Formats: sequence, structure tokens, C-alpha cells
Amino acid sequence: MNGTNGTRPQRPLKAGINVPLVAFFHPETEDIDIEATKKHAIRLAQAGLTALTVQGSNGEAVHLTREERSLVTSTVRQALDSAGFEHIPIVVGCAAQSVRESVLLCKDAYNAGGDYALVLPPSYYKAAYTDKVLLDYFLNLADESPIPIVIYNYPGAVAGIDLSSDHITTLAKHPKIVGCKLTCGNTGKLARIASAVNAATSTSENSGWMCMGGSADFTLQTLIAGGSGIITGLGNVVPKACVRVFDLYKAGKVAEAQKLQAIVARGDWAVISGGVAGLEAWYGYGGIARRPLPKPSQEDVAKYKDMLKEVVELENSL
Repeated sequence: MNGTNGTRPQRPLKAGINVPLVAFFHPETEDIDIEATKKHAIRLAQAGLTALTVQGSNGEAVHLTREERSLVTSTVRQALDSAGFEHIPIVVGCAAQSVRESVLLCKDAYNAGGDYALVLPPSYYKAAYTDKVLLDYFLNLADESPIPIVIYNYPGAVAGIDLSSDHITTLAKHPKIVGCKLTCGNTGKLARIASAVNAATSTSENSGWMCMGGSADFTLQTLIAGGSGIITGLGNVVPKACVRVFDLYKAGKVAEAQKLQAIVARGDWAVISGGVAGLEAWYGYGGIARRPLPKPSQEDVAKYKDMLKEVVELENSL
């Protein structure tokens, strides 16, 4: 199902935990912080992730120029390869409002070392978008992109557009549409899709199609529903804890997984409610977003640090 782009071997996506990297900027200039990006990518890979994502929501794709997007992708690829993680695929956010620009971003992603494109539906002219328009957007993009497509269903980021299970299972028939990320949090939808596409799971590759949840606070629910894993922003802070929930479920230790899932869910609330401001407090880098996103106050950092304390303690014990 993962296929090949015809010019280089395709790193396969596997069931597990995928983390969308936060964007790192120098606080004085807002330039991309290359060294922090490398350091963070390697730290995440060492935690046992099955893939990394760049230019996701946490990666501030909407704040990056086309050149900066390619720079981040190539930096992460080089960092992974240099540290012995050549096998880890990179999923690259390539959403745009037109098929033409999305295809361009997919080509850039491929040239920079990306393996898959994570794509939101277009939303600016929402009133004009019928079901057919939305389906054709993804089908046309898959036809023209040099890398396979992962559908990103995140209504909060696209004026409320919420792809249904019927939409996604229809799109899954295209050989170059190989997965989805459901940040809608609808586990019923996830279960319907996973069953329809015979999704990869923690214990079986099945069709290889990746049906991914979009938040660590429902990792266990996703796996029980037949999903493939999670693409989670919380993993920027506690990647090993996120991986541990997956591994415990895979090993059949559901009761233990449930206990850790509760801790992870409480920690994820800090990220959901306030972003990853706690990252800087805990690890000494990151935490500064590009304007107009606000810089967290000392009170904010203290608040999120307190909210993350329990799950960070879990991370440090693993």
C-alpha cells in the first residue's frame, strides 16, 4: 500500500507513534534554529517513534516560507540519517488552497527528503466546495504528487470542514492515498475507516493503510478501535511515554496501558489547552513561536510545567 515514487525506495509507514515536530526559532531573529531542530529530531527518534512529521500544526507551516519548509525537511532528514535512523520516514505537511500549490509543496518535500505528504482539505472558499470538489482535490493531488498522501482531518483548522468516514474510505481506494490522521477525535469514524481499509495495527501489517488518531489522549481508544497509532504533539515533550502506551497494548498488557493512558491524557491536556510552551521549561530549547502567536509569559510556562509534571516524571522513569 505504501508504494514507491519510482525514483527511490519508499520508507514504509508502520503502526506506532509519530510526532509532529514543533518549529524552532531563534528568539532574537525568528530565523529557523537548525541546531535545535537537529537535536530534537534525534531525541525523538531515540525514543522509538515509527515516523516523524514536519510542517504539521505544531510545525507552524503557515508561518514558514516555501524555502524554510524545505530547509526544515532536509535538516530533519540529514539529522536522522547521521544518527543511524535512515529507516524512519518523514511525513511533510503540504496543504495549500489549490491543487497546483499543494503539488508544488509535495515536490519540494520529496526533493528535501520527505517520504509522505500530510494534507488538509482546502477551506478558504468553503461555500463552493461540494463533496465532489473535496474528493477531487485529494484525488488530483495524489495523481500528481511524487510522494503518497496522508489525509489530515482537522475541522478546527479548516473552517469546520469534517471529512466523513465515507469520504475517507472512498479516497483510500487510490493507490497513492495511504493513510489518514483524525484530529477530529471521532473514534467511531476511526473504527469505521480502520475496518473498511483493513488498517495496519499494533500486531498486524494488514493492508498497510495507516488509520491514525490525532491526539495522545485517545491512544488506547484508537488501538482498541483497530487504528494504527497516533500522530501526537505531546510526543514533543514525552515521546517515550507515548510509545510506552502503544507498546503495552501491543504486548497485551491492556490494564497497564490503561493506567499510563490516564497519565498521558492528563499531560496532553496541557498541550491541547496551551501548546508546547512547557517544552522550553523542561528541556532548555524551543517554546518560542513566530509572531503573531504570543510568547508565553512566565506564569504560562509555570502553569504548563505544573500540568506536565506528572507525565514528565513518567517519561523520566522509562
